[in-house]
Amino acid sequence: MSKTENKSSLLNIVKLTLPVFFGYIAIGIPFGLMLVKNGYPWWVAPIMSLTMYAGAGQYVAVGLFASGASFGSIAIAELLLNIRHIVYGLSLIEKFKKTGKWKPYLIFALTDETYALMTSTPLPENANPGRFYGTIAVLDQSYWILGSLIGAIAGYLIPFDFKGVDFALTALFAVLLIEQMKASKDFVPPAIGIVVTGICIFIGKFVPVVADNILIFALCAGIGCLMLIKGKNLGKEDKNGFNA
Repeated sequence: MSKTENKSSLLNIVKLTLPVFFGYIAIGIPFGLMLVKNGYPWWVAPIMSLTMYAGAGQYVAVGLFASGASFGSIAIAELLLNIRHIVYGLSLIEKFKKTGKWKPYLIFALTDETYALMTSTPLPENANPGRFYGTIAVLDQSYWILGSLIGAIAGYLIPFDFKGVDFALTALFAVLLIEQMKASKDFVPPAIGIVVTGICIFIGKFVPVVADNILIFALCAGIGCLMLIKGKNLGKEDKNGFNA
């Protein structure tokens, strides 16, 4: 591939990732601000975004570290929060087979937005799969690092009223939840989440271990309820299909 073709291919990928750029800058800046607000030096933001690169997981990690949560609690919370990536990876096995040396990085950099681009964008004719998907992943991560760096430096240098910044993650998930409910028309998962969280908060008033680990107990209870309900529904569908 010539230099002109390489330049044209890179430009096309940049255009493809522009929506992610605007989204990551908008979400990364509050993350950087929140990190500095909790007493961490500004340079932790880009390092964390470079080595962890978990988006919502980074928001949660900062909050848990600031609250003094144990390492075990943080590890379990992060595992449950990001467990969906197992499904992402399984669905991309075929796409990643021919990515060569890019494969380890592609596995590491598989965020929700990058996954959406990789699964919705056809591989251009004669394009190298590793280079094409790898460029998408590198650009997306660079956007996230840039956003978090801007927020952290702004929080360090500029007097800033941080009131409400730590609500950014809650607001983000609320928006994602509303959009997901509109698209799927499935209100069962959010209803289960609300109910089990309320129950965990109530139990936490009497059981200290639950009060100290509400997030973990709520996530485990929610996932368990979903597995039971979805399992029963699948059983009914199989039975109906067999009888038919």
